[in-house]
Amino acid sequence: MTSGRAPATAEVANEAFRVEQRGIDLVPDDERTMRPRQLFWMWAGAIWNVEFLVYGALIVSFGLSFGQAVLAVVVGNLFYSLLGLLSLQGPEAGTTAFGVSRAAFGRNANRLPSLFNWFTQVGFEVEGLVIIVFVVEALLRRGGVQPGTGLKILVIVAAVAVQFIVPFLGHATITRVLNSLAIVFIVVFAVMAALVLPHVDLAHLHQHATWAGWTTALVLVVSAGGLGWTENGNDFSRYLPRSTPKHRTFLAAALGGAIPSVLLELLGAAAYVVSPHITTVTGVPSAFAAWFFWPFMLLALPQLFAINSLDLYSSGVTLQALGLPVQRWGAVIIDTIVAGAVTAVVVFQGRFYNDLSGFLDYIVAWVGPWFAIVLVDWLLRRRRYDRAALVAESGGVYWRNGGINWRAVAALLAGMTAALLWTDAQYYVPSYMSPISAATGGSDLSWLMGILVGGSAYALLSAGSIRREIDLVGAGAVGSGTAVLDGGVRQPRRPGRSGRR
Repeated sequence: MTSGRAPATAEVANEAFRVEQRGIDLVPDDERTMRPRQLFWMWAGAIWNVEFLVYGALIVSFGLSFGQAVLAVVVGNLFYSLLGLLSLQGPEAGTTAFGVSRAAFGRNANRLPSLFNWFTQVGFEVEGLVIIVFVVEALLRRGGVQPGTGLKILVIVAAVAVQFIVPFLGHATITRVLNSLAIVFIVVFAVMAALVLPHVDLAHLHQHATWAGWTTALVLVVSAGGLGWTENGNDFSRYLPRSTPKHRTFLAAALGGAIPSVLLELLGAAAYVVSPHITTVTGVPSAFAAWFFWPFMLLALPQLFAINSLDLYSSGVTLQALGLPVQRWGAVIIDTIVAGAVTAVVVFQGRFYNDLSGFLDYIVAWVGPWFAIVLVDWLLRRRRYDRAALVAESGGVYWRNGGINWRAVAALLAGMTAALLWTDAQYYVPSYMSPISAATGGSDLSWLMGILVGGSAYALLSAGSIRREIDLVGAGAVGSGTAVLDGGVRQPRRPGRSGRR
């Protein structure tokens, strides 16, 4: 059964500004009223964001020339194609990213990458909330108010309370709000570009990074962009009808993210030439006209709340994939409290921008191989899922050894190991330089190694067993009522529940 009562009609199920009742359970076909253009503008509304302006400035601060920064931005954002690819399973499966992931890992083994993702999503939530607090503090100081400890705590509580609202309401509200905000943010970008570009003098930028330095910058672009969003993709595309052409789903997600990301990061790189202080959000206005401080900082707040809404929504349904017996909106409450507490710690004790760079460097170690495993599994299954088995509490074609597919676990660990063997995180906490990075002057290709090794290992280990599973399902030998072990029928399934857990 599902946790909570499902809406009676498609209109109620998808109505904005009502609390969404769907969590990780299957979305019925008659509730799939989203359109690809809405998916495009949802991603665009999130990515038209001051954070990506700062990412563009940060990579230049690593010592890149402007030309090297442009190359890193263009190459790095090609990987929004990965977000497009991991938005294709949602319409077919009708469930979230870590509901789909159960096909590869099994229900119980899937808790491992789900845990990694929960930490990752909460980390991104904290990033956004900390920046929001910094922006409010900057506004207070500009207004002549010096925020003390008590006022900072009040700002954190207020930021957390505001951030909670849209993710609590759910998918339809997020889509409606971000679709509307996208146009406003595009106008703001145009104003910023008009203010900064006439003052960019590339002759003043005398620096050139090594290959190793460039690959480090590329990791930031890839992890903050296309690869870093793959674990969110199907959470939102699952409301598209199953009949949606796959190329339209792919383009909506990939271009919705890539276009604003490229434009903002290029503008950030150009603005760094005008003012190196732009590597922090509160320093961004220094690259623009003095009068632009107030409108920019005030508009940065809804941008930051918007992008955080995606992370908070996804962390909620990921808690359900972990097996927490709560409804989606209850999971959002839990995540909001956790993110708020961690935000307070970072604000009062952290080294935020250094911690952020380290966070972005390390998360690719698990995201890369997980992405590859889910994609390879989908392709090996001929792009079809047994939907009932994805939400079955036990049994079904994805149950295998007590809900664990050891092949997928082994492939994930192999991919993570490979990624960590080519990681340069020597300036972060924890400080670490891998053997391959040390031998290549500090280069970092962790994201690529994780994808290649994780995906290849899973294909080699699982191709035969997946073929047997497909044959058994096609022959009617298994389904939502039968448990399977390594592609063979094991035992009749006990009557159980399928749903949000």
